[in-house]
Amino acid sequence: MTQTQKYIHKTILSNGITLVVTENPTTDIIAGKIFCRQAGSLWEAKHQAGLFHLLASVMAKGTRNLSSLEIAEKVESIGAALGTDTSSDYFLVSMKTITADFPEIMALASEILRFPSFPLDEIALEKNITIQNILSQKEQPFNVAFSQLRQMIYGQHPYGFSLLGTEETVANLIQEDLRFYHQQHFRPDRLVISLAGNIDLNSAVEVVEKVFGDWFPPEDALIKIDSLEQRELLSPKARSHHTSQDTQQSIIMMGYLVPEMTHPDYPVLKLLSTYLGNGLSSRLFVELREKRGLAYDVSAFYPTRVDKSQFVVYMGTAPHNADIAQEGLYNEIKRLRENPLTTEEIQTAKNKLLGQYALSKQTNGEFAQVFGWYETLGLGIEYDNIFPQKISSVTVEDIQRVAQEYLQDQFLCVSKVGPK
Repeated sequence: MTQTQKYIHKTILSNGITLVVTENPTTDIIAGKIFCRQAGSLWEAKHQAGLFHLLASVMAKGTRNLSSLEIAEKVESIGAALGTDTSSDYFLVSMKTITADFPEIMALASEILRFPSFPLDEIALEKNITIQNILSQKEQPFNVAFSQLRQMIYGQHPYGFSLLGTEETVANLIQEDLRFYHQQHFRPDRLVISLAGNIDLNSAVEVVEKVFGDWFPPEDALIKIDSLEQRELLSPKARSHHTSQDTQQSIIMMGYLVPEMTHPDYPVLKLLSTYLGNGLSSRLFVELREKRGLAYDVSAFYPTRVDKSQFVVYMGTAPHNADIAQEGLYNEIKRLRENPLTTEEIQTAKNKLLGQYALSKQTNGEFAQVFGWYETLGLGIEYDNIFPQKISSVTVEDIQRVAQEYLQDQFLCVSKVGPK
């Protein structure tokens, strides 16, 4: 094995934990990501929006044996890093330490995951911080526009709400809510532990089994929240909403409901968003900023989701240019449907996307993230090789077919924020 080679292993432990290990003996550092499936805002009830964000904020602030201060001292005394976070589709514990201290940090991560105490004073503090963040976002035009767009696209589906929740839902959350959700959603057979660094599979199994081996899943199964297909889908007519805000620029967002990551069209949509709005050479940047001077900022994005996702283009422009800028943004989408791209244009987008993908996997933390992420979303660690192959095989016909199927006017949602 040369110094630059990485060996990746996957095994499932007796209690259902999926363990992924990326060996990298060139550094004495181990980075770890512990993903918990079916624990994120997708599994929140509407009246409890923001619960998993609050849970993540409080989870490391006390356990059955340790106070918040004692947890912080344990981490800082060895110069390690340990934190909790949440997303729409999973809960995450991140860690980074030197190899010698890895067993200690993994034991602490296990304590936090399994036995949080949710101290009342910490809950009150984090609720107050979250509500202040929610209020702050209402002053930011981009966040206001994106919030409007989400709600138009998703309706009452959990993706339609902010990870932070609302002022009302956060204010009403109590300690018992956190305890109940923790008990229902956190179990070993939903964990994906992804490690990368100076560690082999046998050593990793030994440490993980020592700290998690006595944890077994309960017999009762959690009932998953209704999927998007069973909830309110986008009405087959266009929607638009304009929020008046006294700002120096107007934000214009256009969005469509599109397939999730496991859908066959995912790579095509990913390539399409790269071509349209990724970087200084993207079509939106060249056409609307460089050639016409309409945009302060312009881009496109297509988030990876377990359930149906959204394809979004947006721009910031001078208020007096808002109408013509919106027309320009719309025309670029229309042009995709009507005029096939050239082979050269698609190849340039492929090179950009594949180059960025390769550059996103350089550190142990990035390796732990990407392999754990693929496993958590149900694609498996093999998708790291499959994804570049799928991108390389996208054709001109694929791009136009996907644009014509999903980016139709009857599905278009438009969100605007700025002066009237």
